[in-house]
Amino acid sequence: MTGSHHLALLNERSIEAQGDYESLLFEGQWHTNRSLFERSRRVAGGLRDLGVQPGDRVVVLMMNTPEVFVTYQAVWRAGAVVTPVIFLQTPPELRHILEDSGAVAAVVTPELLPLILGSSEGLDLTILVVGEEAEPTPGTTPYAVLEAADPLPVVPRDDDDLAALLYTGGTTGRSKGVMLTHRGLWASGAGIHSVGEKMGTTRSLLPLPLSHAYGLIVAVGGMHSQKQMVSVMQRWFDAPGWLSLVQEHRLESSPIVPSMLAMILAEPVEDYDLSSLVSFGSGGAPLPDALRTEVKERIGAFILEGYGLTESSAVVSASTPDAMRAGSVGKPLPHAEVGIFSPTGERLGAGEDGEVWVRGPGVMKGYWKSPELTAQTVVDGWLHTGDIGHLDDDGYLYIVDRIKDLIIRGGFNVYPRDVEDALMTHPAVTSAAVVGRPDAEKGEEVVAVVSVDPASGVDAEALIAYSKERLARHKYPREIIVVDAVPHTSVGKTDRKAVRALVRE
Repeated sequence: MTGSHHLALLNERSIEAQGDYESLLFEGQWHTNRSLFERSRRVAGGLRDLGVQPGDRVVVLMMNTPEVFVTYQAVWRAGAVVTPVIFLQTPPELRHILEDSGAVAAVVTPELLPLILGSSEGLDLTILVVGEEAEPTPGTTPYAVLEAADPLPVVPRDDDDLAALLYTGGTTGRSKGVMLTHRGLWASGAGIHSVGEKMGTTRSLLPLPLSHAYGLIVAVGGMHSQKQMVSVMQRWFDAPGWLSLVQEHRLESSPIVPSMLAMILAEPVEDYDLSSLVSFGSGGAPLPDALRTEVKERIGAFILEGYGLTESSAVVSASTPDAMRAGSVGKPLPHAEVGIFSPTGERLGAGEDGEVWVRGPGVMKGYWKSPELTAQTVVDGWLHTGDIGHLDDDGYLYIVDRIKDLIIRGGFNVYPRDVEDALMTHPAVTSAAVVGRPDAEKGEEVVAVVSVDPASGVDAEALIAYSKERLARHKYPREIIVVDAVPHTSVGKTDRKAVRALVRE
């Protein structure tokens, strides 16, 4: 029996409602929604012909191309499980994912062939190559072979069967597989879609890597649309290219992460006609207030900040045009219930900081092959996020910081984000990351790693003095390390593991 929340059925209904139109522009070429759908039907048949069975994991290791959408839809149609892998993985990280997931096939773009070949030696893995190769690589299969197959009807799957297996970044150790279901991704995508509906925008720019939880849920959200939505996609984000595309195609919205926003604002944005741009959707990392203000002043668009994690099917809450508050990540979306709890499990009231717990259909089925860790993380249906936050009297959610990033200096709690936000108000600071360093007297000392505009001449001493004027005595950093670039992960989050290593050195 096919569950009513099967993602392949969602895609079919969307195509039926929208009709045939040019829906996706990529590097100068338009693709219609119908052509992408028909390709996915044939690719699903090709996967079946290769022996891919319902429940099998298929790795998607690709730069952004239209075939990412085609592959996701085809894998779901064939009843298999999408395993997206961002292309900036190291060989050992990729090897771990391939072995741990037991993937039977991997779809790759040609520039990533050396990475997959070097990481999959000795594994029984069918490698499918999208796009033209100068010389066909022995032991691989061209994607065109899949597209030559007969179309495949939707393979039945239950709503609670796996649709995706996503591996967390692994910045605190070995990456873990997060099991997401058809029902969960459907519900989460509906939440994202509802935000877009309130916006009323129909023309968006996609710079995010689609092989990540954020990009994946944006793709599923688009499958909910009954209207003709147009997307322009970048192979990989670059700020000048982003600005040119908004100007040329009169684009109205774009999902981004804050580090992308900072790179856009480092460009001469006033030289471009961005009058069509209505809003940004921001997620993946905390949004500094200084960036929000600068976007409003220099671009005129507003930012809808949201919150979620891979384990919650990517999204929990989001701001909407009729529900925005500075510093808030919006109200929980219909599929997600949020509670704030003390370390002893007591539910806290409005304005009280505690751990953010989430429950609802979007909560992961569990960690792949890790029942003990799953039992610690999902308790009685509640996902323990590891984030500190609070709800206000009107139900708006505020994320303060990660529990594990909290600094305790002399018995006082210091949230790194408070210190980072203060530093980011300095006109010369382009990025900031704050961590605790063990200290014999205070337990931990507050240390900041910042990058500054080289032309400013601002040094560490000046920044310490600046932060001392703006932060309580127990909060301001006693040491600031100025670097060319603050370490970030492949999806634009501050890489605190790398920052801590830098501070230790």
